[in-house]
Amino acid sequence: MYKDLRAFLDDLQERLPSDFVRIERPVAPHQFEVTALLQHLENQKKFPVLFFEKPLGMDGKPSAFPLLSNVFATRQRCALSLGMKPSDGELPLSLEYARREDMLLAPVTIPAREAPVKQVVKRGNDANIFELPVVRHHAMDPAPYIDMTPVMKDPDGGFYNISFQRNMVKGPRKLGLHMSPRHNWQIHRKNEEKNRPTPVAIVISHHPAFYLGSLNVSPFGVDDYAKVGAIMGAPLRLTPSETLGTDFMVPADAEMVIEGHVLPNVKEVEGPFGEFTGYYGPQRLRNVIEVSAITHRRDAIFQHIFTGHRDTWVLGGIPKEGSLFNLIRGVVPTVKAVHFPMSGGCRFNCYISIDKKVDGETKQAALAALGGCDFVKHVVVVDADIDIYNEEEVMWAVATRVQADQDVDIIKNVKGNTLDPSQTDNIMTAKMIIDATKPVQRPYEARVAVPKTAMEKTRLEDFIPRSVLDRVPKV
Repeated sequence: MYKDLRAFLDDLQERLPSDFVRIERPVAPHQFEVTALLQHLENQKKFPVLFFEKPLGMDGKPSAFPLLSNVFATRQRCALSLGMKPSDGELPLSLEYARREDMLLAPVTIPAREAPVKQVVKRGNDANIFELPVVRHHAMDPAPYIDMTPVMKDPDGGFYNISFQRNMVKGPRKLGLHMSPRHNWQIHRKNEEKNRPTPVAIVISHHPAFYLGSLNVSPFGVDDYAKVGAIMGAPLRLTPSETLGTDFMVPADAEMVIEGHVLPNVKEVEGPFGEFTGYYGPQRLRNVIEVSAITHRRDAIFQHIFTGHRDTWVLGGIPKEGSLFNLIRGVVPTVKAVHFPMSGGCRFNCYISIDKKVDGETKQAALAALGGCDFVKHVVVVDADIDIYNEEEVMWAVATRVQADQDVDIIKNVKGNTLDPSQTDNIMTAKMIIDATKPVQRPYEARVAVPKTAMEKTRLEDFIPRSVLDRVPKV
């Protein structure tokens, strides 16, 4: 059974109806109105999916495409997208992602006449980005940005790579593309060295599991279409692109695909842009995409990610948790969980719990995490009695189980992330390991606990009426 965004939205409205808010009033995404609403909700600690029925296009006219925001802002919705119970959004979600990431599921091909994304085809000058409800996110962003996933195909191996990258709207058929030095960048470099343009397809509004799958941490050379299928739990359906036909396949069930080429040896000013870090990524000379076609469903939904907020953080954190769990388990089989907390933008801070048997396992687990993901700057390793999804518990372990001169390691001159604002060098950074586990070789003070028998025998409802208990505020 194939999967698409519409099936997920139907499931969401049935199972988590309070998570879906429909907005009927016209809104101007290119004038910060969408992100202003999202920020107001965030200030109230509310993170619903917003469905804007009447957004304006960049041309100021009513757009034909409704706009979808904030899909990934809760772990419960991400769990739902993988076919799990919303209540399984913490450790079970990470472990299930880890299980699926170990697999590949080959895509299937369908003809263009059967592909929903081919219901409307616009080529050349008819492919007008200004008609789309593209969002301008933060005050210093110079233009609206499409912040979904460009797909590229390796010219040598023939595999596809999918990556979240920012695309600055520069004209009706022109985008500025920022690429960090990862897989898509490597593919483009191969073409650029031979003065060839790089075919690209930006996939907009697919099933959320497609985007979770696109963030898998696999070696260069693994086909992301097959990896995404494994994460989705169903083969990804592909169809020939308009620009290159069967030489470049695109997802058939997306709401929209923007096709084009990254021009060789052409760079223009791009940015600044409010990034996942919560800071602006600086203005730089970056690559340029020339758009050749836009294909979409007749009533296509346009989606964006609220970059620098929970919508980005949760989306990016869950795949890294699964990937690193698999990696760490190879060297420390007693690993229990891996978590990227909101406090580090679900990128820079990593919490690991292990059932430690010997003292050296802590550092083994931490080094595996640092080596497996260059985003990670700070690793805190705790014992299995600590809930790593509860940051108060993690910090309590740091406060009571760490001696800084013995349990903290600093590693200098390591490859970091170009968007980290704390780096004085463009790419080099320092990393830190905090061992917040109890030593194995000597006794340690016991953690306080109310007797289990008393907890089982003494029920709140027997002493405090439910009507009173429900009024007591949570802190």
